[in-house]
Formats: sequence, C-alpha cells, structure tokens
Amino acid sequence: MQKPESLYHLSHTDLDGYACQFLTHLCFERVTYQNSNYGDEIEGRLKVLFDAMLTDNARHILLLITDLNLSVEQCRHIEERLENLRNLKSNTRVDVQLLDHHGSGEEAAKTFDWYYLDTARSATKITYDWLNQTFACETLKPWEQLVEAVDAVDIWQTDKPGFEFGKVLMNAVAQAREVGRALFDEEDRAHKFHLIRQAAKLLDTPNAHIRLDEKMHTIKKAFFGQSRPDNTLDNLVADYLTDLLTAQKEALTIRYRDKTGVLTFGLPNISVVGNAFLVKNPDIDFILNVSGNGSISLRSADRADVSEIAATLAGGGGHPNASGGKIGGFKEVYNYADVKLIIERLIDEKVKEAT
Repeated sequence: MQKPESLYHLSHTDLDGYACQFLTHLCFERVTYQNSNYGDEIEGRLKVLFDAMLTDNARHILLLITDLNLSVEQCRHIEERLENLRNLKSNTRVDVQLLDHHGSGEEAAKTFDWYYLDTARSATKITYDWLNQTFACETLKPWEQLVEAVDAVDIWQTDKPGFEFGKVLMNAVAQAREVGRALFDEEDRAHKFHLIRQAAKLLDTPNAHIRLDEKMHTIKKAFFGQSRPDNTLDNLVADYLTDLLTAQKEALTIRYRDKTGVLTFGLPNISVVGNAFLVKNPDIDFILNVSGNGSISLRSADRADVSEIAATLAGGGGHPNASGGKIGGFKEVYNYADVKLIIERLIDEKVKEAT
C-alpha cells in the first residue's frame, strides 16, 4: 500500500489502543485521531472522522481502525460511508484497514478483506508489524521493547519479561483521567503519549516495573507542570486545565438569563478546576459541566445562584455556589458541539417555561 497523505486512526481507549496510536504518530505527519469504547460509541467516533475527511484535500486517505472488534453491520456501515466519500471526492483515493485481535471479530474478519484478525498478538504488536511491513517505518525500531511489554500484558503472557512493566503502564494509562478526552481530546492523548514515552525510558533499568511505579507521579507532574512553579499534582492539573479553558472560553460560553457561563463536557474534578477557572476569569459567572450520561455539575463564586440553574434545567439543586442534577432523557453524544446544542436548547426551553 502506498503511504497515505492523511491518516485517520480510530482506536480503543486502553493502553493497547493508545499504544497503536503512539506508533502511528511516529510514522505519519498528518494524523487525525479518535478513540472509542466498544459498541455504539464506535459509530459516533467514526462520524467525527468521516466528517473531517469531507474537508480534507489530500489525494490519498487511509482510515485505520485498531484494537476494536466490529460487527458485520458496523463494517457494512463503514463501506457505505467510504463509497459515499469516494463519490463525493472522485479525485481522492480512500482506503480502510482494520487490525484486531479480539476473537469476537471473527465473523466480520471472514466477511471483509480489510478486517485483519490475529488473536495471538496484541493490537499494538499487530500494528507495529503491519507498519514495518507496509511502510517500512524506520522510526519504530527504538520502540520494539515497549511494544513487547504492551503485547505481554494485553494478552496476559505472565512469563514474558515485559509483563510486569506493561501491567504498571496499563494501569497508569487507565487511570490517566486528569484531562478528560470528551472536551480536550488532543491534550488528553498527548498526556497518554507522554506517559508511554517517558515510561519507555525506564525499560532498560533494573526492576523497571518497580522504578516505573515509583516515578509515575513525577512523570505526570512533568506533563502538567511544564514551566509552572512546583506544586501538588492536583493544583498543577487545575492550572493546566484553567489555561486550556481560558484560551477557549469564547467558544465555550453560554448564557443563562443575564448570567454568562462556560459549558464544559466530561471535565474531571469540577470542584477544583471549576473554582480555579472562576478565580482567573471574573467575567464568567458560572461553569456548567455535563457528563456523558447527562449529569450536570455547576460551580460559581458568588456571581450566580447555580442551585436555581440546576433546579430549572434538571430538577436538581444544592448550594448557590455548588449544585448538580441530571437531565432527563439525555441521549449520549460524543462531541462538544452536540452537547452545546442540547444545553442551549434546554436553557431556552426551560427559561421560557419559567417565565
């Protein structure tokens, strides 16, 4: 296969999934990423990628899916979308390749020639070998030991040398929720890539798994600290997210009656981050965070009664500066634009009902 100009890479949300993406970022200059859990989320994430492909002027596009087992129906949906894309972009070559290791994907693998299945290797190992064989990516050679560690833990080969190291790294990536991929997907992935990259530097040290376990807190602080004075990890994360929110607050702004708020989606640790943001941004009256299941959390700093907002929007309540609730009938969505549209319509509807 010819090396594409643009790669669109959908992968799973665990270490194996992110390690696949870590490898492709070493091989390609133009990559658009999405991550998904199994099931219905896959279609939502694919929609984001297909929408992005529509405006891509590359002459050759490759959709790569790793570490996700798809149903036959989902594969047919992909082929339909690809055919539509080819018709709309007649001068663009569009390919698809799926690299999987889940036995549950056997039926789809037998049906579609672009669905590669090998249950004996992790998706990271499959991707590593495929990238080398297909594109001869020289930049991957220094990372072979890391690939073997991920492979050992993902298919649970306890006798392999890298198993314990991989287990520590697997848990670290699983617990890396400080940024939150729902709102800051690229930054969240950069954080996980940082963990993987820095961890790999310890592979040749004695008792590497123990060293990694000991150093993980320091590795995380290095990512969030950057040029900031040393502080606790919680405070560094709060400052990091406050800077991200402040830089994007115009796009995140919503209105509730005469109050100006910022709407976030899937933001972790809203109490700490929300208050830090409000201190730095006195022009914002409140912050409203929506989770994937429709739960809402609101914070203010004596500028708005968020208990009234929570009661109006979700039948919730709490304190004037800290409240929450849950939106009834909330349909799961996967990108911020959809969430903002839902909340803005809900505010218009509820405020009109109350007046």
